[in-house]
Amino acid sequence: MLEFTFHDGGSVFFLVITIGCIYFGRKKMPRSKGKLLFWFGIISFTLTLLNTFAFKFLVLAMLGYAIYQYVQSQKKPQMIVPESAIRLDKDPVEGIVMEKPLLSNILFGRQQTPEDIYEWQDVNIQTGIGDTVIDLSNTVLPKGEAVIFIRGFIGNVQIYIPYELEVSLKHSVMAGAVNVLDYKESRKMNKTIFLETEAYKDAKEKLKICTSFLVGDIEVRRK
Repeated sequence: MLEFTFHDGGSVFFLVITIGCIYFGRKKMPRSKGKLLFWFGIISFTLTLLNTFAFKFLVLAMLGYAIYQYVQSQKKPQMIVPESAIRLDKDPVEGIVMEKPLLSNILFGRQQTPEDIYEWQDVNIQTGIGDTVIDLSNTVLPKGEAVIFIRGFIGNVQIYIPYELEVSLKHSVMAGAVNVLDYKESRKMNKTIFLETEAYKDAKEKLKICTSFLVGDIEVRRK
């Protein structure tokens, strides 16, 4: 609709033609004629799509929304909300137990941990834009090594841990500050940090944290 509104719509018809080339080229593969038609369609479709008004508008809209979410996250940081593990009974496989994870991947939004006691599960999530706060004071970690693995685009991470817990941190960020226990470092560019407490290797209960962000601060402190 945007393309027909602001342009004559010729790009839309050409996109339809390129899709037809891809379809018929795929059917005639592996013959040389089919390969030629297929790759002609792929290249033409990509170039045409990048030059459409609708695609440019979509990119600008996503960029504007990302900036807006980041500004909002700085005003009201949110925390990750783990829930108690729930076993899934649908189509069970003998010898395998499926459970609902505590945390889920999110593209936009802020999450926080509940104030109620919850059962611990290792965390492995990916986030888009938004802050993440995990409070471990309301759970019991198992013996051995617990893991928190977070990859994100833009946002801050706050992790609250018990006083007796030993910690190891591997953090990578393009732009952000680090505040981990007694270690503090102001906002830096393209930084990779590896820290761990002295008794970590021999501890019976310990926490391994791995985080990777494009832009954002990380804070780990005892509670």
